[in-house]
Amino acid sequence: MRLLVVEDEEDLAEGLRVGLSRTGYAVDVATDATEAADRLTVHAYDLMLLDVNLPDGDGFALCRSLRTGELTTPGDGDLRVLMLTARGGLRDRVRGLDEGADDYLVKPFHLAELLARIRALLRRDTSGTTATLAVGDLALDTARHTATLRGEPLTLTRKEFGVCEYLMTRPGLVVSSEELLEHVWDANADPFTQTVRVTVGTLRRKLGDGSIETVVGRGYRLRDGGW
Repeated sequence: MRLLVVEDEEDLAEGLRVGLSRTGYAVDVATDATEAADRLTVHAYDLMLLDVNLPDGDGFALCRSLRTGELTTPGDGDLRVLMLTARGGLRDRVRGLDEGADDYLVKPFHLAELLARIRALLRRDTSGTTATLAVGDLALDTARHTATLRGEPLTLTRKEFGVCEYLMTRPGLVVSSEELLEHVWDANADPFTQTVRVTVGTLRRKLGDGSIETVVGRGYRLRDGGW
């Protein structure tokens, strides 16, 4: 999944980028509201971590512009917003939620709690209520970042895990290379490389030849099972 961190404190922003990337997320960083708005209009993010106090405005206004449609984003429009701020008063928390935030976490916070909240918000993409995804004999535990195939442990790289997770939330549906690039890789990814094709190829070999179907000219489809 692809996240946008909007934070003007450089040390915190870099710490979040590193910590979240190590967990398997694709992470972009914006240091002010203008840069965040520019990124949001170009990339389809799954979740935004949004500071309230920004050099050129505040997170409340940015969140409101998203929810009212003043700021339009690509994708399905289901961008989750998690506010991260030192403003922990009741009035601020209520305002953040009223402006359209899905959750509100007060600084300082522990990375473990942040990760749990992110997982809870991102699970809204799936029909289940737990951190485990299952398609046929394949299962992913997104909390522990582990995978099993027919009950046996399956070793996946971070990108293979990300592609697998995204496809498993859409079993039987065709997902384009562009969509995978948007949600699994960050802004540094070169859209003209073969990185998606290569990653899908190595993942297919690990899952089995009949697992991921290539739909010529459209993308990839994870078969519902039987492979």
